[in-house]
Order: sequence, then C-alpha cells, then structure tokens
Amino acid sequence: MPKSTRYLFVMGGVLSGLGKGIAVSSIARVLQGMGYRASAMKIDPYVNVDAGTMNPTEHGEVFVTKDGLETDQDIGNYERFLQIELSRDSYMTTGQVYLSVIRRERNLEYRGKTVRPVPDIPNEVIRRIKRAAQVTRAELMIIEIGGTVGEYENLLFLEAARMMHLQDPTAVQFLLVSYLPIPSKLGEMKTKPTQHAVRALNAAGIHPDFVLCRAERPIDQPRRERISVFCNVHPDDVVSAPDVTSVYEVPLNFERQGLGQKILNKFLLAPRRRDLRAWRALLQRVGRFRRGVRIGMVGKYFSTGAFTLSDSYLSVIESIKHAAWAIGVRPEISWLDAESFERNRRNLKLLERYDGLIVPGGFGARGVEGKISAIEYARRHHLPYFGLCYGLQLAVVEFARHVLKLKRAHTTEIDPRTPHPVIDMLAEQRAKLKARDFGGTMRLGEYRCRLVPGSLAYQSYGQPQVFERHRHRYEVTNRYRAALERAGLQASGVNPDRNLVEVMELKQHPFFLGVQFHPEFKSYPLAPHPLFKRFVQAAIHRQRS
Repeated sequence: MPKSTRYLFVMGGVLSGLGKGIAVSSIARVLQGMGYRASAMKIDPYVNVDAGTMNPTEHGEVFVTKDGLETDQDIGNYERFLQIELSRDSYMTTGQVYLSVIRRERNLEYRGKTVRPVPDIPNEVIRRIKRAAQVTRAELMIIEIGGTVGEYENLLFLEAARMMHLQDPTAVQFLLVSYLPIPSKLGEMKTKPTQHAVRALNAAGIHPDFVLCRAERPIDQPRRERISVFCNVHPDDVVSAPDVTSVYEVPLNFERQGLGQKILNKFLLAPRRRDLRAWRALLQRVGRFRRGVRIGMVGKYFSTGAFTLSDSYLSVIESIKHAAWAIGVRPEISWLDAESFERNRRNLKLLERYDGLIVPGGFGARGVEGKISAIEYARRHHLPYFGLCYGLQLAVVEFARHVLKLKRAHTTEIDPRTPHPVIDMLAEQRAKLKARDFGGTMRLGEYRCRLVPGSLAYQSYGQPQVFERHRHRYEVTNRYRAALERAGLQASGVNPDRNLVEVMELKQHPFFLGVQFHPEFKSYPLAPHPLFKRFVQAAIHRQRS
C-alpha cells in the first residue's frame, strides 16, 4: 500500500480532440488491472462553471454525475472504463476555481492578504485535486488537463502541476499526448509539431516523463529515437498510440507496450497482479460477431458545419454497443435527422429498414415534429422504440394526440399555450427560470424509481426499485396519467418521493418504453444497462421474425 497518492498529469500537444480522455481512461484501467485503486479527474480550462450551458455540437455530450454535476463527456469515459461512479469532485473548470477563490476572499478566509493568480489559483487547483483523490480513495490519480499546452487558459493548471511536482517529485509524473501527422503528399510521419509542443511544456517548467504519440499508424524506431533526443525522453517512454477500430482496444495496446509497468517503476511501486482477462475476452468476442442489429437514432445534435458530431450522444452510442456485444451481435447505428421527417413524411418509410429506434435526450423545438412522427411510426408498426428523457416526453405527446385524440397536446416547453399540457414544467423549475437561474438548476443527479411488478421495466431490471440519473426540467403531467394508462400507456416506474413518472411503456407492443432518466450514464462494457440490453434483444427478435 503506498503511503500517499501518486499523481499522473496528462496534457495535450499540437491539437485538441486527440483522445486524451480515452488515454486517461485506458491508463487508469491498466493500472486498475495491476491491482491499484486508480481514479481519474478532468480539468476543463473553460470559464463556464460546469458543462451544462455548453452546446453539444461544440463541446460534445453533457455527462451527469451521480451527485448531479453536469460535466464533460470524459467523465463518462472514466466511469465506463473503470466501472466506477465518480462525483463532482472529479471535475474542475476555470470558472469553478475562480468562483471558489473569490468566495473565500469575500469570506475573509485569506485573512486580509492580497489574493493573486499565482499562487492562490494553483493552490486552489491543488486542493481540489487532492480532495478528489481522497474522495475516491485513489492510490493512483490520473489528471487530464483539457486543451493543449501553450494555450493561455491552461497556464495556471500547468503551474499547479509544476508546484505539485516541486513539493514531491517522487509522487508526480507527466505524460504528453501529441499528434504526429503523416501528410499525404509526403508519406512521412513528422515529429516537429511534437517537438514544439514539448518545448512549450518545458517553458511552463514541466518535463514530460512520457510522450504518447497519436497517429494514423504506429510510430517507427527512427521517429521514436528522434523524439527521444529532441524531447529529452527515454526511447522506451515514447509510447505508440495509433488509430484503432474501437477505443476499448487502447488499454490492451498500452499493456502490450508495458506502459502500466513503466509508470509504476517511476513511482517505485510493484504490480500486485496483472488482470485484463475479462477486457481481453470481450474484445476477442467482438471481433467474431457476424450478425448485425440495425438501430436508428433520431436526433438533431449531429451536424456541425459539414461534419457529423456523434459525440453529442456518446453515452447512448456506447450503451448500444455494450448491450449488443453482451448479446453477441454487431451494432449498426445510423443517424437520422428529425427535420428530414418534417420536410417530407414519406421519408418515414426509411424506418422500415431498422430493427429498433431511439429518440435520445434534447431540448428545444427544432426537429420536434419529426421526432413525434418517427415515434408514431414505431408505435403503429411495432418497431422496438426506446425513448430517453425527451424521447419519453415526446412519446407521451404522440400518444395523447393520436390515441387519446387530444390533437393539440404538447409539452409546454414548445407550446406554452397548449390546451393539453401532457408534459409540463416542474413547479420549482418555473421559479428558477423566472429568476433566470439557468446554470446547474435542472433536476439533476440520481433519484429513486419504484417499478410496477410484471411490467417490462421490472422484468428488465429484475428488481422492484432502482436509482437512475436525471437532467430535465419537464415531467409527465399527473392529471393525464389515468387517461394515458386506460388507453394502454402504463406508468411502470414512479419516483415515490414526489409521485413523478419515471418510466412509461406500451402494453400491446414488442418494446415501446420511455424513461425520464438517462440510463446511458450507467452502462459499462462489461456490465451493459439492463434496459438497453432488453431493447437490443427486442430489436433482434424483430429482425428474426
């Protein structure tokens, strides 16, 4: 047992989006497999206090922790790879840090001293890092600093890392994730951008222990030696990280190169075991799947300019994969633009090629009628349907309109004057929005859900009560519940503390189920979420029949 926590800082060079979060998750998984309590945390350099106000097409998915903090999607990666639940302590932004320092200054906690960016901001960063390690009981804490080195907004976080290394050089290491481009006209892997990134890191007083080389292909020996010479890193500590088919292959790539052992060696620690057998077995199984299952996802957060941003629904996509792999099929996921169904209803005919349909969470009016049309198609044609958060709410709207014949039924989020507000805002949310109190004020985090015995939800979970994570302001209006249930849409899951609908399902249907929560936040590669697993099973049954 180490006497104190060891810390590994992971930083990015050259450009963002290299997969630092996957690298952190994979390193932590390897160290976990070597018998250590490994954990991870993310530092976002944004002035935003949390990720809840960021546009998904710009920043990716908002992941919600058990205790209700809206965070960057990398927290979800950490949880999935390590199969643990993290708290708000594992996420930090520039906004949080400054807000905390300013509050302490206002409370006279600095005892009249001048409060300065250095050292007071780095000291607050260090305090938060050590608190996260204490909360998670981490023996090895991997800290990801977002963005790239050399950016102005990262300087104070790099300063905190430098100060921690100064305090105890034996307990702190640094790893730079850098990009090695291979220009198509040259056909040669270039190391110069990485050399410049290391020099920028050196200028901040930090010398990397490892350089992790992201590239299309594995790094060769001449480039490894060049990086070693110009970046002052031992050749064995230049780690190859080529593109892979699945991110879940990355821990095995690091294990083959002995990265976990090298990190432990520098910390003067010995491995307690070596166990990635279950992980390796999963990847071996995945490579053998022949049958595919076709899942359509109807959303609006897919495009950013000329590009498709699947990160907007990252946890949903991964949950489908986990469930499909557990059953023994290959997931084939398609992005369906909700607005295309609004422009031409004949496009709904395209849905017949899918085995299952998902409408994930979201906000706003864009694409709503297209989603409702897709839900109606799934209900009428017995296409397995899974609605997540907004997907539940719109399923209720569709059912109220076309089965209860309440033609102007809607959610008050879209139509505040609807005569049939089957979905309405929670009372406490109304007061918050009136006061323009938007950030971090939704119904967030984990809440209890009691399931109706015999229901599909109950059968899927195999237990009478579950706890799931939420992120919403609107709920099913209770005064319409009786009419919905008489017509066949059962409230099969309810929060007993406030009598709020959490799950609704259609009785006479192979699988038509919506949830007010986000089950995708609690799915893991080796332990898929039971609702996603049941949904994929229904999709396979439809395909076979």
